[in-house]
Amino acid sequence: MKETTLAKILAVACGLGLATALAQTSTTVTTTKDAAAGEAVTTSTTTTAAGTITAYTPGSDYITLRAGTTGTPVKYYYNRETTVLDPEGHVVTWSAVRPDLPATVYYVQEGDRMIVRKVVLSKPTVVEKETTTTTTTTQKP
Repeated sequence: MKETTLAKILAVACGLGLATALAQTSTTVTTTKDAAAGEAVTTSTTTTAAGTITAYTPGSDYITLRAGTTGTPVKYYYNRETTVLDPEGHVVTWSAVRPDLPATVYYVQEGDRMIVRKVVLSKPTVVEKETTTTTTTTQKP
């Protein structure tokens, strides 16, 4: 009985990890400088995560993003160099960022923190609701 419960817990944990891994992609950028001048080679890895912003508080130093619908929210830290872009690629202010908004973050790993370089906001899913009103009037003879 205990082995079955443990197996179920591990299966769920692996599934959540897979969903998070599928929502992230990595791009490694390597810049080589003039070796004759004695300059070092610079390597940086930019990772992309797509999901829904679950928490953002103006004045804080992080946003929380959930990958997919079942992923665990993850903190991404931002700084003054972080840019926020609308779906068309135009720079917007942080006031455009709000919870429940789909977004893609481009970040680099610095120590134990994920530092966001760019946030690209997506258009939220719009659900149109049609309302019909029926009015009945009676005429007196």
